[in-house]
Amino acid sequence: MHQHTAHPDTGRPGADRATAGGAPSEPGPASGAEGYAAVQRLLQRAVTQGGLPGILVEVRDGDRQWFGTAGMADTRTGRTRTQRDRFRIGSISKTFMAAVVLRLAAEGRLSLDDTAEQWLPGVVKGHHHDGAKVNVRMLLNHTSGIFNYTDDQEALNRYETHPPESLVRVAMSHPPAFAPGSGWAYSNTNYVLTGMIVERAAGRALSEVITERICRPFGLADTYLPHGSDPTIHGPHSRHYTKLFRTDPAAPVHDATELDSSMFWAVGGMISTAGDLNRFFRALLGGRILPPDQQREMFTTVPTREWIPNAAYGLGVSSVRLPCGETVWGMGGALFGSWSYAYGSREGEHMVTTNVNGDWSNGGWDDPIGIFTDLLEAKFCHRSDT
Repeated sequence: MHQHTAHPDTGRPGADRATAGGAPSEPGPASGAEGYAAVQRLLQRAVTQGGLPGILVEVRDGDRQWFGTAGMADTRTGRTRTQRDRFRIGSISKTFMAAVVLRLAAEGRLSLDDTAEQWLPGVVKGHHHDGAKVNVRMLLNHTSGIFNYTDDQEALNRYETHPPESLVRVAMSHPPAFAPGSGWAYSNTNYVLTGMIVERAAGRALSEVITERICRPFGLADTYLPHGSDPTIHGPHSRHYTKLFRTDPAAPVHDATELDSSMFWAVGGMISTAGDLNRFFRALLGGRILPPDQQREMFTTVPTREWIPNAAYGLGVSSVRLPCGETVWGMGGALFGSWSYAYGSREGEHMVTTNVNGDWSNGGWDDPIGIFTDLLEAKFCHRSDT
């Protein structure tokens, strides 16, 4: 969940405004009127204390759903956020990518033991990188050691456009973090390489593969990977406001809604809605997207370092142990002006997807992850917020 360059226009977060949907009639964890009231209070607090432009959440308990929001989708018009609003999902794209790879593996088109060198000859080399020692599984669970290209902002800014090959070249100009398989480090380069491998294995553009193998068969009508450098969010959407990840409360706010996301592509370029993300993760966690062998691979985790607190990482998916001891499964993502969390119970029957259309917090949280953790606690720990 790393973030870099945007094309800013000035925007300004406004005052709070809240609406809420109806609660389902049968309770799940912390559901019912009292549980959802606690969630709604946290949404309001994210706007009034956290200073965020707007926040939305959709909770799923079985086939029932509850939607809540606070703040604004557009600080210029005062429009509120709605269930139909699309937003950039950042690194939650990685879960879609891993699901695509595992479906291709189930079809026999590739193997997780295949090396990067087999699929991309001569691409992973230089400064002690060796694609013959990195397999697809290592790319998916971030144990490859390959340098994270988004850590070299200066090099990225030298490119006018950002085809995948240029992103990998940036990474190859640095030494690896560790020998393949000997550690863990979050590297967006892993998923650029994964996207390149998918295109070769499937013989189609990555955006088409995601649509054909995931979005269409599982009814995700509002989810897509933009083609090329298309900067727009098609369909209804909130504005995306950013402080360029500056921590100064007085930092100027920019509108990053129109954004060439080609730099993030397979890493974090996708667009979706809260409803689609809940639908996707319910199907994924519930074993309806992958056969049993691939499901086992996806949810076999390794320890993480310097990432989300109390997290473990599988193949494009993570588990997070909440302060109350409950463990939830899903993924988080951040891109300029948009932070999202989609986590649920292991079988997928209870899901919470949250998005904020700003990338800062003034309320004592380190960043929106603190807000998201509070929401997950309110849902899964039967906690009433204070």
